[in-house]
Amino acid sequence: MFRFENTVYLRWLWLLPCLWLLWVFFGRRMKNQISKAMGERLAPFLTKSLDLRKRKWKRVLQSLTLIFTILALARPQMGESKEEIKSEGVELMMLVDVSESMMAEDVRPNRLEQVKSEMSRFLEMMPGNKVGVIAFAGSASLLSPLTSDPNSLKLYLDSLSPLSVSTQGTSFQAALAEAEAAFNRGSSGSDAVKTTKVILVASDGEDNEPGALAEAEKLTKEGVRIFTLAYGTEKGAPIPARDNMGFLRGYKKDNKGQSILTTVKGDELRALAQAGKGSFYHASFGGDHLNHLVEDISALEKAQFESEMATQYDEKFQIFLIFALIFGVLEVLLTERRQDFRLWRGRFEVPTA
Repeated sequence: MFRFENTVYLRWLWLLPCLWLLWVFFGRRMKNQISKAMGERLAPFLTKSLDLRKRKWKRVLQSLTLIFTILALARPQMGESKEEIKSEGVELMMLVDVSESMMAEDVRPNRLEQVKSEMSRFLEMMPGNKVGVIAFAGSASLLSPLTSDPNSLKLYLDSLSPLSVSTQGTSFQAALAEAEAAFNRGSSGSDAVKTTKVILVASDGEDNEPGALAEAEKLTKEGVRIFTLAYGTEKGAPIPARDNMGFLRGYKKDNKGQSILTTVKGDELRALAQAGKGSFYHASFGGDHLNHLVEDISALEKAQFESEMATQYDEKFQIFLIFALIFGVLEVLLTERRQDFRLWRGRFEVPTA
């Protein structure tokens, strides 16, 4: 079976006819400009050293180099084999705060971007687990159900923004309720194998709605553990207001016209972790909070997930890349000059004895 892994690169093949059209257009344009500037009699002399056949061959070699480079980028694969993959770990729901306060820039570049970067690194530090992603503010939205594919999870994390939810504000209770529903829909646990369920909340701690602690205690009775990470500083920062192009227009203001200063609320997140029998950490640049978090979660009881059959393909891009290099080298070595061309030495030549 022959296939391409990254078929999106095949779209670049349309560049080839565009290049040929440009070559024809600029070739004719240059010829007309030379004839116009130098005249019909002198123009052929200026281009006498040019070998048109070699120029065509150079363009053919350039085209072949481009074609085989694109095919190599598309990762051609041939053959396949089945491999059974077994994994063990916990079921973890990542609850990421995407409220407008997370856009504060008291940490660089802002709180939300720091969360996205650290959660991607956290996934690399905890392979084998089933992880889901929930975005929350005033409401909560499940972006990714439980999955063991870290690449798809990173795509969901990269897409997080205040537009990921329909309602602004901050409600831990809504996020925890959505996590419970996601566990019930996608859990792999059974009577024979009990899976440890973990909730990780990444937020600045500003909870505008009641009921979070009661929801956390309810989940804890069901065996769910809750861990929290606080992002931001106690000094705080105003919430930037930007236009569609990302340029700063000012800062969010309250009803009195004063800039809204948002600070981290670590006490609320700490209380949430205590109710969930988990741990609380304050994220800081260069800190070891992720290492401690990984240690805490790794100490929990792990379950054996259902094995999955993965299809492995043999990569063949090396062949196409070699051809691209060969054609590229030949194109560089091939010149456009005539081999029998001699520069004019004047009207008279002195014969040599």
